[in-house]
Amino acid sequence: MINFLIVGSFYAKAQQSYSSLIFLADSLYKAKNYQDANKNYISGFKLEHKNKIDLYNAGCAAALAGDQVTALKFLNLSVKQGWIDIDHLKKDSDLVSLHDLAGWKQVVSILQAKIDQMEASYNKEAKVALEEAYQTDQDIRIEFIAIRKKESNQSKKADSLYKLMIYHDSLNTITVTKILDKYGWLGEDKVGNKGNLTLFLVVQHASLETQQKYLPMLRMAAKKGRARLSSLALLEDRVALGEGKKQIYGSQLSSIPNNPNKYYLAPLLDPNNVDKRRAAMGMQPLADYIKAWDILWDIEEYKKQLPQYEEWAKGVKK
Repeated sequence: MINFLIVGSFYAKAQQSYSSLIFLADSLYKAKNYQDANKNYISGFKLEHKNKIDLYNAGCAAALAGDQVTALKFLNLSVKQGWIDIDHLKKDSDLVSLHDLAGWKQVVSILQAKIDQMEASYNKEAKVALEEAYQTDQDIRIEFIAIRKKESNQSKKADSLYKLMIYHDSLNTITVTKILDKYGWLGEDKVGNKGNLTLFLVVQHASLETQQKYLPMLRMAAKKGRARLSSLALLEDRVALGEGKKQIYGSQLSSIPNNPNKYYLAPLLDPNNVDKRRAAMGMQPLADYIKAWDILWDIEEYKKQLPQYEEWAKGVKK
């Protein structure tokens, strides 16, 4: 998502495809232009309405635009297409204006019934193991990132936490690969949202050999709707860089040599079309994504610096 002005030529092109309309709607939503975001979501869903996350975001935009009927319609469609995160739905401040409506209670009721039915067919043993792995994976990283920001990468505490993180990653990898080898890539319908996400997180944090082994499984899972397309994009990029190639979706950043608190976008294939590829995987525009690392996306400057980034990447790989 990104803030930008809409020009006539761009808008005309945007009408040509679903992904362009949703890309534009997401951008308007981020810019808090909820009325126009709602209009573009509506136009996009005239072409197709299969993506549960797009539908959910559209429901939020419509609610904030004061279009309660459309908001409830999109939320119902999102649930129909597989949205199951009921806790997020109930706590989402974007949807507060709907809470007193009968239609809202119906959405929550339908979703709860769907979850109850799904839970009856959960692989409970795998779900419990994955949720424990999720907690370990995230807790140590949250603590490590906080210390790194406060004390830098070179501090003794940061170094100690990093080593502990690697240790926990190795244990989680054993847990997750056993599940993958036994059951395949389990979808949300078998292990819930958190358990499904954990499969990706742990593989992403594992060795290159492990990533290479399970990438084809993730590709198939994403194709069948058992994993997020954005998760696939991140793992594709990690494996590509690990193999000495350029990343495809621009999801990976690296520290600048001798300046570990400054980052650069790791070598990227075809920078001119990266946002088209990202949009197809349900990812926000690159400029907005890398802003969190204090990087300003200047495509021409990036292409000039790319040879230097490739040299730095070789040093990282060694």
